[in-house]
Formats: sequence, C-alpha cells, structure tokens
Amino acid sequence: MSAFSPRRLLAAVLLCLLPAGAVGAATLVEKVQEHTLANGLRLLVVERPDAATFSAQLTVNVGSVDESENNRGLAHFLEHLRFKGTRVLGVTDYRAEQPLLEAIEATGNALDALRRQPRPAADEVQRLEERLAELQQQHRRFVVTDEAAQIYARHGAVGFNAFTSKDQTSYVVSLPANKLELWAWIEADRMRNAVLREFYTEREVVLEERRRNYDGDPDGLLYEHLLATAFNVHPYRHPIIGWESDIRNLSPAAARRFMHAYYAPANTVIALVGNLRFEVARDLVERYFGAIPAGLPRPPVAAVEPEQRGERRVQVFYDAEPRLSLAFHKATLPQREDYVFDVLDQILTAGRTSRLYRSLVVEQHLATAVTGYTAPGARYPHLYVIAATPRHPHSLAEVEQAILRELERLGREPVSAEELQRARTRLRLDRLRFLQSNSGLARMLTYFQVVAGDWRYLVDYDDQIASVSAEEIMGLARKTFRTANRTVATLERKGS
Repeated sequence: MSAFSPRRLLAAVLLCLLPAGAVGAATLVEKVQEHTLANGLRLLVVERPDAATFSAQLTVNVGSVDESENNRGLAHFLEHLRFKGTRVLGVTDYRAEQPLLEAIEATGNALDALRRQPRPAADEVQRLEERLAELQQQHRRFVVTDEAAQIYARHGAVGFNAFTSKDQTSYVVSLPANKLELWAWIEADRMRNAVLREFYTEREVVLEERRRNYDGDPDGLLYEHLLATAFNVHPYRHPIIGWESDIRNLSPAAARRFMHAYYAPANTVIALVGNLRFEVARDLVERYFGAIPAGLPRPPVAAVEPEQRGERRVQVFYDAEPRLSLAFHKATLPQREDYVFDVLDQILTAGRTSRLYRSLVVEQHLATAVTGYTAPGARYPHLYVIAATPRHPHSLAEVEQAILRELERLGREPVSAEELQRARTRLRLDRLRFLQSNSGLARMLTYFQVVAGDWRYLVDYDDQIASVSAEEIMGLARKTFRTANRTVATLERKGS
C-alpha cells in the first residue's frame, strides 16, 4: 500500500537527462531510443556514458487487476515463483527433477481438493500432508536456492528485486557496464523456461506474508477494507496478495496457464539506462528474446465501476492507535483532471507547509500525521485518499470534520499564487531527486509505457502542470469532494 505516485516525479525525467540550462521535452525524445521486436517486446534505451553501471527494468503489463475470481493473488504469487529458477537455473538436474515435480503437484492437488470438501476425512488429510512433505523433502536435493541472485551477485549486481502492483509486474537489477549479455541471458531464460518449483512451500510463505502485512498490520487492514468498500465492481477492490481463501486455492496448472499466456513479449517492455550503447543493447535483446513466442496481449478489464451514489463507511476494530482514511473516486491519466490533482495534492498534503498539515497538526493539534495519495492503480479510474492519525485525546470524528472543512474551503476559495507556485516547484524538485539514478529513470519509462500506453506521456508534463489554474483546482475540488463520492474507513480499538 505504497503512497508512491510516479506522476509526481515526471519532470525530473527532463531535468536528469539534460545539462543545466538545457531542459526541454525535445531532448528527452532524442535521448530515449527504442526498438520493437517482431514478437511485440518493446525496448527503451537511454545512454549515459559517464555512468559505471546500467540499470535494467523488465516490466510485464500484467498485475492483480487482470486476475479473475478464480485466480486472485496469482500475479503476486508468480512474482515469487519466477525467482525459483528455470530448467537450467536453480536446479542440479532438471530431467531427474521433473517426475518428482509431477508427483508433488498431483499430491498437492489431491490435498487441496480434499480440504475443500465440507467434511474432509481427517486421516486422509493427514496421509496426504505426510506424503506431500515426504516428496518435498526428496525434492530439496535438486534445488539450488537463489541461483540467479547468486550469479548476479558474483558479477557485481545490486538491487536485484521484483514488485507486483495492481497494474504491472517488474523485475529490476543494476550491473556493471560489461555485464549486459549476462543480464540478457538470465532474463530471457526466466521468461522462456521458468519452472514453478517449490509451489506449495512458497504458497505457505505468501500466506504468512498476508497474515503479517494485512491481517496483522493496522495500516494494511484498514487499507484493505477501504478498497473493498470504495469499489463494488472493479477488481481494484481486491488486495494484490489476494484473500486468504484465494491463496489457498491457487494451483500450479492455473499459474502456468496465466504465466505462459501473459508473461511474454507481447506484454513486456524493457528499459536499459546507463553505460551502454543502443546498437549493442538492441542486438543482444534481439538475440536472446527474439525467438520467444509472443504470448497473448493482455485484454483490458471489462468491469466498470458504477458512479457512487452515497457516502460509504466501514469501521475496523484492531488493537492499535486509531486512524482514519477518506477516499474519493477520481479519473486517471491522461485526463486533464489527473494533472490538476497532482497540484491539488501538493497544496493539501505535501510537507509541513501543506494546508492539512498546518491546520490539523500545527495549529489545531488534532492529528499527529496526515497524508494524501492516489490508489490503488492508475490504468483505470481510481481513488484519492487522505489518511490521518488523531492526536490524543481528540477523536476520529473531530479529525474527519476538520479535513472536510479544509476540502470545502478548497472548493470555495481560490488558492493563492504563492501556493500554486510552491506546488509546481516541489513537484519538479521531488522528481529530480528520484530520477537522477539510472534505476529511477528506467522505472519511470516502463511505468508510463505500461500505464499510459506510451512513455511520451511524460514529455509535456511540465507544461500541463504550469498551466493548472486556481479556478481549475476549485472546480475539481467541488466535483470530487462530494458526500456522495466519499468513502470513510476508520480503525479503532474495540469498545473505545
């Protein structure tokens, strides 16, 4: 449940690509070189000859929003499983391993089917559990744990990781400049030949992650209830990790079908940024990824969230300090109001000079913290969320009313020229800090290629932000911060 908003960081793309005094959208277009393979994979390259390394970001245009009710949680689970290796990585002898993998899968499927019965026979459940544990123990002799990570580390890699969001899945690493071919070989092998080994043991790891980060974390718990209440129809309502029952019912066969269909070149964009040459990178990507089957283009989500017709509220009890979240439905990029919201959010919640921080934390001493962010994705219309933590002895109701007064004021009074300029300046500075790194720029290029359909969305961002007016902010505040468009989620101790 990150509050990270890549749109706030766009202007730094321009700033970090160019020498001082030479900022301009045209130069950004010149710096990003691109190539599309016959199988649909798109390559974006930015040469930075002064760097000692390069950063690679391979992003698949598939996230949890693309799951169905039969496989929720699968995109996140596949992120885990794709670190388990391939037919040559992560295993000592794949040919000898394969029959054992089939036996593990058959036993695991039988155990899952038995557990789904209304009254499973306890002795049969125990027998299958023991058989599965025995097979998994036998399988361990074939496993080379984290072999890809070990190879990368021996060759000077840093930041080898992955993340899954509502909208996409990304695999990232930074390497010395002379290790580009090593990267291409490993990542193409992971795309073509991934083996989903240790499926059932990793499923338990994900279940524990869910218990820790959602069921056992007050922020995660509140966020999950907020989304499930604000969205009635759209799959943005479901947690990325899936509900517990979803995770328990994920099968190896379903995971393979989903992976082979969509984790393929037709849905993949690669960004390489750093000390490399475009021609060399293009040829290596063609050599290693070019023969991989295209896969199926990921279809758009058909579900459309109906307009909200009244305030929704959800109350969560948990043994933790109380907290509050207010969510409002809003449009996503590339609509004009998405740019306006970036400026509006800066004025409302960004830093100690923001309106809500000054009012609730500094002046009235009602809250210890207040923040704003968009969630949970950006490919489809989403939410603007304001979250706050009351300061004892003030109540959730007091904090909520104070926030609503500031939102009403934003729709009634134009913001000052000083506030407007401060918001624009802060947006530029924030992005500059983020995107001075190779990995930051690679992340931004793939993000907008996936979410907006073209990384060039970011080219005119500065001009769009500069043209946002006080009247636009007022109009958007009146349109968005309506009672009928509001969802309120509170967390408090039972009996408080």
